[in-house]
Amino acid sequence: MTRRAASADTRVTDDGSGAVRRLAPHARRFLARRSGVLVRLALWSLAETGQAFLVGHGVARAVDQGFLAGDTRRGLLWLTVALVAVLLGAPVIRGVFAELAGLTEPLRDGLVRHAIDRSLGAAAAGGPGGTDRAAVSRLTNQVEIARDSFAGLVLTLRSFVFTAAGALLGLLSLHPSLLVVVLPPLSLGMGLFLVTLRPMAAAQRRALAADEALGDHAARSRAALRDLTACGTGPAAARRGAELIEDAAAAARVLAGWAAVRTAALGVAGHLPVLALLLAVPWLRGRGVTAGALLGAFTYLVQSLLPALHTLMTALGAAGSRLLVVLDRIIGPERPERTRAAEPERAGGPGSVRAPAATRTEPALAAAPRPAPGAGGGAVTARATAAIPGPGDDAPDLGGRPADRARTAAVELRSVTLSYGVRAEPVLDSLDLCVAPGEHLAVVGPSGIGKSTLTRLVAGTLAPSGGEVRVDGREVTGRPPAELAALRVLVPQEAYVFSGTLSDNLTYLGPGASRADLDAAVDALGLWPLVERLGGLDAPVRPAELSHGERQLLALTRAWVSPAPLLLLDEATCHLDPAAEARAEEALARRPGTLLVVAHRLSSAVRADRVLVLDGTDAVCGTHDEVLDRSPLYRDLTGHWQGGPARRR
Repeated sequence: MTRRAASADTRVTDDGSGAVRRLAPHARRFLARRSGVLVRLALWSLAETGQAFLVGHGVARAVDQGFLAGDTRRGLLWLTVALVAVLLGAPVIRGVFAELAGLTEPLRDGLVRHAIDRSLGAAAAGGPGGTDRAAVSRLTNQVEIARDSFAGLVLTLRSFVFTAAGALLGLLSLHPSLLVVVLPPLSLGMGLFLVTLRPMAAAQRRALAADEALGDHAARSRAALRDLTACGTGPAAARRGAELIEDAAAAARVLAGWAAVRTAALGVAGHLPVLALLLAVPWLRGRGVTAGALLGAFTYLVQSLLPALHTLMTALGAAGSRLLVVLDRIIGPERPERTRAAEPERAGGPGSVRAPAATRTEPALAAAPRPAPGAGGGAVTARATAAIPGPGDDAPDLGGRPADRARTAAVELRSVTLSYGVRAEPVLDSLDLCVAPGEHLAVVGPSGIGKSTLTRLVAGTLAPSGGEVRVDGREVTGRPPAELAALRVLVPQEAYVFSGTLSDNLTYLGPGASRADLDAAVDALGLWPLVERLGGLDAPVRPAELSHGERQLLALTRAWVSPAPLLLLDEATCHLDPAAEARAEEALARRPGTLLVVAHRLSSAVRADRVLVLDGTDAVCGTHDEVLDRSPLYRDLTGHWQGGPARRR
C-alpha cells in the first residue's frame, strides 16, 4: 500500500476520536483563559432559564387558578407574566451575543496566527514543495467555518442546557409525575442520537473520501484521455471508475442508513414525549395532576424543551462534525500535500531521485551501442557527451559513430531543471541529453510528465530553472526570436494556419523556397490531394474549412520547407491516420537535419533512432530494443499499444 493510499485509509477509518483527543488540550487552555466570559455568558443564560420556567408555569397557573377557578382576572395576569417572560428574551439574547464575541473573535484570531505561523515555518524550512498551498484556504474559508460553527455550537448548547433546566424545573414544580412520563422517551431519543454520532462521523468521512477519489480519478482520466486512447488503457480506466462509483454509492448508502437512524432519534426525542404525555393523561389525572399542570407540561415540551433539543441535535450533527474536522486541519498535525521519501542514489548515477514528480535521466548514449558488462552497464556514470564532449567534461568515451565525433551536438541539455515556482516540484530534474546531428529521437511518457516542456525548452520558448540548453552548439535561453527561428522549428499539436494562399502558408518559415522546393515538399508529405482540392498552390486557404488533420499536414509540410536544422514535433501528427503519420515522419527524417518527435503512437518510437522515456522518476534513453529491456514503463506502454504484453527482443 502506498503512503497516499495509507493516509487516505487512515482518514477514512478515523471516527473522530483521534481528533477529539488532539484538540481537547487546546480547547481546555482556550476556555480556561476566558473564564470571565464564560461566567458572564452563564449569568445571561440563567435569565433564559427563568424565562423558560415562567412561560409554562404561567400557563398552568392561568388555567388552574384563573380560568377554571372562575377568576378571569387572575388568569389574564398569569398569561401576562408568561408574555413578559417571552418578551424579555430579546435583551437576554442581545446580552448572550455580546458575550459570545468574547469567545469567537479570540478563536478566529488564534487560528489565523496559528495558520500563519505554520505556513511561514514550512516556507522557512525550505526543501522541495515547501510552500504551503493550503494556507490561503486556512486563512479565509476554513477559519470562518470554524468561527461560525463554534458560535453556533455555543449558542445551541448553552440554549439547550439552560432551557432544559428551566423546563425540567417547571415540570417538577407542577407535579413530579410529569417527569416520570417525559424523561424516559426524552432520554431514549438523546441516547440513540449520541450513539449515532461516532459511526455517522465515520460514514461521512468514508463518503467524502469516496467522492474525492472518484473526482480525482475523473480529473486524471480526462487529462490523460489522449494517452488512454493511444495506449489502449481506456477499458482499465473505465473499470477503475466503475469500482470507484460503486464505492461511492456504497458509502452513500451507509451514510443514508445512519441518517435514517438519526432521523429516528430525532423523532423519538422530539415526538415521543408528547405522545407519552397524551397517553398518560388518565394515569396522571388519577395521581392528582390538574388540567392546568397538563397544559403547562405541554407548553414546556412544545415551546421550550423539544425545539431546543432539535436544534442541539441538528447543530451537533452538522456544525459539530464540521468544526471538528476544520480545527483538526488547522491546529492538528501537519498533513503535507504529498509525502516525499528520499530515495537512495543510483550507484554511479549523476544524482539521486529527489522527488517523484521530477524527471532525472540516465545519460543518453549519443547514438551509441550499450556498453559491454563491466564497462559502465546499468546506470551510466558519465554525462551523455561520449560522442561530443562539452567544455570541461571529462566523460569517458562510450563509443559512437566516428562521423559524429567532430561535429557539434544538434541538441544538448546539461543538468537541466525546470520547475514552475521557487518551491514547486521540478518537472524535469537535472536532465542530461545529447542528440547527434541528423538523429531521429522519439520522446515517450504519460500525459503531464514533461514531454511538451522538454520541446519548449529545446525550442527556447521556455527558460530552464537551472542548467543549460544548447542547439547546434549555441545556448538558446535569451536568444532573439529571429535567431531561434534559424535554429529550429516547433510544430505543436494545434497547427497554425492563417488566411492567405496555400503557398504563403508553406513558405512562411522558408520565404526563399522555390516552386520546385514546394513541389518536393508537397510530394514528400503527401499534400497533393489537399492542394488539388483547394485549387493549386496559389489558391486561398480558409482555416475554418480545413480539418485538424489537414492543418497538421500543412504545418508539417511548412516545417519541411524551413531551412532550420532542427525540427521539434510536439504530438504534431495526433490527428493523422497511422499511414499519413508514418509517411510524414519518414519524410521529415529523410530531410537534412535533426528530428525530435513527441510520440503519439508506438510506431513513432519504433521508427526513431533512439527513444527517450520520461516516467516521473528516471529517464531512460536508447534504441527501441534497449529501452524495452531497461524501462518497465516503456514495456507497459508497448504492451498496451500492441494490445498484449511486450516482448523483449
